[in-house]
Amino acid sequence: MKTNPLYVGIDVGASRTKVAVIDSCKNLVGYAVEKSGTDFLATAKKCFDLSLAASKSSNNNVSRIIATGYGRKNVSFSNETKTEISCHGKGSFHCFPRQISIIDIGGQDNKIIKLDKDGRRLNFVMNRKCAAGTGAFLEEMSARLDIPLENMDILARQSVDTVELGSYCTVFSATEVLGKIRQGKNVPDIIKGLFLSVIKRVLEMDSLGDNVVMTGGVVAYNPFLVKMMEKIIGRKILLPEYPQLTGAIGAALYAIETTP
Repeated sequence: MKTNPLYVGIDVGASRTKVAVIDSCKNLVGYAVEKSGTDFLATAKKCFDLSLAASKSSNNNVSRIIATGYGRKNVSFSNETKTEISCHGKGSFHCFPRQISIIDIGGQDNKIIKLDKDGRRLNFVMNRKCAAGTGAFLEEMSARLDIPLENMDILARQSVDTVELGSYCTVFSATEVLGKIRQGKNVPDIIKGLFLSVIKRVLEMDSLGDNVVMTGGVVAYNPFLVKMMEKIIGRKILLPEYPQLTGAIGAALYAIETTP
């Protein structure tokens, strides 16, 4: 048996790869996030090495590795794979052990996962038909507006008059945004309207329970979007300490549970 064993979760998303390292007490001791790129295995290995370095440990301490996410089957050095639905549920329930509705806004898809008070999955829905309402949607709009993605949240907070967009489609929204610019609409108001489009897209997917948890990279980097969601649904939203790592942490928790 290893002394000071570590457990690793690798979440290979279409946009970003996240790795979380936890100890036997389920404490997060290291993590890394990188763009997934075109070589999922290479990126997973890079994040794995970076997260171990952050934990000040070596591969010799790792007891088990579980991969999840869009590119989980590309992680050839993992011991097992789990679906992202299972891992996001596991990671969220670890942070908030109660009946919850989880909203995960990812790079290419959105998910709503419902768990009962014991963490058992009641239902889930996913939006995979197009990139509307996802991180890819906001990335495309930031490029159209020639604004760095990391500045979107700051600008949205400066809005005084939200510019609502009529289309959910990324292609049509881009045309609509250009039209709003020609009309002289303020950029902060347009960006807040883009955030509102993401929220509306999520809310049309399913109803939400009393306890709502939000996760994902979009949530991590755009906290104002969470504030907007709170105002619309009329209640406080629960946020994990590391929203982008929820799936990876869930995979690492499964690694503890399944270690022989």
